[in-house]
Amino acid sequence: QICLSLVKLLFYLAHSPLGSIVLLDFQPRQFVMVDGNLKVTDMDDASTEELSCKEDNDCTLDFPTKSFPLKCSVAGKCEGINEKKNLFNAYRYFFTYLLPHSAPAALRPLLSDILNATGDLRYGINETLRAFEKVLHLYKSGLYLQKRPLLLKDYISLKGFRTVEGEDYKCWPSYSHLGCLLSIHSAEEAAAICNSQSQCQSFIVTQQRTWTGRPLASFQSSWTDLIPDTNAVVYIKRSASSGERL
Repeated sequence: QICLSLVKLLFYLAHSPLGSIVLLDFQPRQFVMVDGNLKVTDMDDASTEELSCKEDNDCTLDFPTKSFPLKCSVAGKCEGINEKKNLFNAYRYFFTYLLPHSAPAALRPLLSDILNATGDLRYGINETLRAFEKVLHLYKSGLYLQKRPLLLKDYISLKGFRTVEGEDYKCWPSYSHLGCLLSIHSAEEAAAICNSQSQCQSFIVTQQRTWTGRPLASFQSSWTDLIPDTNAVVYIKRSASSGERL
């Protein structure tokens, strides 16, 4: 969410009515999340000036660990230097730390491609935004889910119940520090996640939604102490419930 919102912001800056705008003091502390959108808190160090040049050799974009040769346009300006400076700063301050983590395994190669392409400045802001929107579409639609055996049949579902809240085993990347709370596309995906975790004996699909509209599921190591909850469905492994009375 943070990276996509940042890319949308940089897309606007690259195509603003004032021309391509560069953020000269590009630091994480200069941004804040407002209603799920990343915003710049300080525009004092923003500029529409692009480096003047006479030849391509005048257009080297330098960073502490990398340098990029750019073209000198017929208008005597280094082509796309503001856009590329913003994009590489987004890569080194945000993408590097956020993109490799927490995505479903099937989407990680696509995010790795974005990371590598922006790190080498092979992508401009237009291509980067399209790549992010493709990943978002796959994530929201569930198209990233690979065909696998149907596992939900191995669970008993009880509508209108949930287990008593409390600390349980933890997983990454959980939405709660007290247990294992993950976003899912469907109960079938939740069943696959539960099967992949040795501690998991049950999971609850709640009405809570993430920013993409995906429901949250709580994965738990037991299924006892059920209480009524009209907005929840608890799924219990048949193997865990065998010999027990529901």
